[in-house]
Amino acid sequence: MLLVFGLGAALWGLGMVAGVPRQVRLTMLGVLYLAVLGLQLAFPAGHPLRTATGETAAPWLLLGAALALVWLYRILLQALRARAEGRVAPPEDATAAALFSETELDRYARHIVLRELGGPGQKALKQARVLVVGAGGLGSPALQYLAAAGVGTIGVIDGDAVDNANLQRQVIHRDDAIGMPKVFSARTAMLAQNPFVTVRPYHREITGEIAEELLADYDVVLDGTDNFATRYLVNKAAVARGIPLVSGALSQWEGQVSVFDPARGAPCYQCIFPQAPAAGLAPSCAEAGVIGPLPGVVGAMMAVEAVKIVTGAGVPLRGTMTIYDALYGENRQIALDRRADCPVCGGA
Repeated sequence: MLLVFGLGAALWGLGMVAGVPRQVRLTMLGVLYLAVLGLQLAFPAGHPLRTATGETAAPWLLLGAALALVWLYRILLQALRARAEGRVAPPEDATAAALFSETELDRYARHIVLRELGGPGQKALKQARVLVVGAGGLGSPALQYLAAAGVGTIGVIDGDAVDNANLQRQVIHRDDAIGMPKVFSARTAMLAQNPFVTVRPYHREITGEIAEELLADYDVVLDGTDNFATRYLVNKAAVARGIPLVSGALSQWEGQVSVFDPARGAPCYQCIFPQAPAAGLAPSCAEAGVIGPLPGVVGAMMAVEAVKIVTGAGVPLRGTMTIYDALYGENRQIALDRRADCPVCGGA
């Protein structure tokens, strides 16, 4: 076999010196390979030519199979690049930052081969701007999956710091982040997961003075907060800006998720929850408890809805609420209708 490899190296080197094109040199090596394989298959065992070229065809067949796999992998990568960059022409003002690197193509390959996403869908994710309100139980998995999915710009607003009691369910944070503002802890984890995204941390509570201006910079907002005052505030700002609101909520063993989007015919949050419940009727997680993995399930569902909205894939949960009962492993869906007398979106 060493004789054959030496001959191949000589052919390649002489071809380079003579200026022979690379494709022609590859063809010469292919002819040499087929000739050696033909000798192994045509002549009987013990023949001098078989002995000089390895004595058996097995290693040559294995080498051919390995080279074929490498060639097929390169063809697949080229096809993925063509699909990602060729099906949709980039806008005139597109910059190099909007293009995919080889690493990104490989990373998002499972998205790109999905019929419902493809290259255009992954480009839409890269160009999208998604705001997550709250970096707690629901925000943690939502932020992780949005970053992993390649959402280009992700904002996260939260005024709290990481506490030891958070770590049972807020999996984006680590023990060594205790005391750190949640938005900075989340940003560190997201960039460690995917350095190709931009994370905008806002270490403050969202208020009526900044809500509409903040949401104006984003295409979709996810509300993972745990109090009605903030939910009403985010809902009002989302309606005013005409952007979809993906809302999730948790209690003990049960979670729910829906997309509130009056600009596209769906109800808003206040259509369904006209007023906050009386004190004690909707206790917080700190008061009632929550099973640790549940926020991961519901937060991941929120991230899926955001991806569907951005890419146009499937049917988002507009006008529908999914309720997940973890204790009994049940899912339920209920239809939601707009209220004509809603003080937030009734006139929209």
